[in-house]
Amino acid sequence: MLKQRVLILLTLGFAAPAQAGLFSDDEARKQVQQVEARVQKLETGVVLKLETSIEQHTKSMLDLQGQIEALNNEIRKLRGQNEELAHGLQDAEKREKDFYVDLDARLRHFESAEETAKDAPPGSSAAPSADPLDPAVENRAYEAAYALYRKGNYPDALKGFREFLGKYPDSVHVANTHYWMGNAQLELKDHQGALATFQDLLKNFPPGSKTAEVLFNIAACQQELKQNAAANKTLKQLIAKYPASEAADKAKKLLANTK
Repeated sequence: MLKQRVLILLTLGFAAPAQAGLFSDDEARKQVQQVEARVQKLETGVVLKLETSIEQHTKSMLDLQGQIEALNNEIRKLRGQNEELAHGLQDAEKREKDFYVDLDARLRHFESAEETAKDAPPGSSAAPSADPLDPAVENRAYEAAYALYRKGNYPDALKGFREFLGKYPDSVHVANTHYWMGNAQLELKDHQGALATFQDLLKNFPPGSKTAEVLFNIAACQQELKQNAAANKTLKQLIAKYPASEAADKAKKLLANTK
């Protein structure tokens, strides 16, 4: 009997530590799981923060790139406007120079006429001939040809412009006369003649306010003449030199339609 009691006591003594050890292992596992859950939660939070930060950084970079591109476009536009102003100034300076040269020639003519009148015999009734350098006559001749163009009478306008160039080859209206001649030829479907007129205009006169439009007309003539490679080259040249002009907008559309 005593022996049995001792065995029971020994069994209970060994069982208690084992149970305590069992509970310690469970608690440790629970703590490990809690730690792992917290680590995973922290990792997830860090990843989300990084993704959000990267997304915001990417958006900021794209916004900055868009702003830079907008600034570059504005700079190109301003450069185009500056080039047009510079060309217009050159044209104005040439007109002013031509005006003073023409004025000097007229003054010399009047001085010569005055000297002739002084040397004429007294009582002479010979009337002086009409002044061929009279600017009013020259302007009327140009305006008459241009009026025909405005009315749509392109054959007579073309004839009038050619006669004007024959009579007044040094006129300040020569460049404009070539321009409207080329447009009259375009209206008459004389693309070869218009191309030659516009090319001569670019070659013999400094760039002016109509240069961009002249380049566009040259490209249009080249396309009509099936000179497509030359036409595309002219259109790209127009866009590069005069990006802010209306002709450049038309050139972009024309290039887009040819692709």
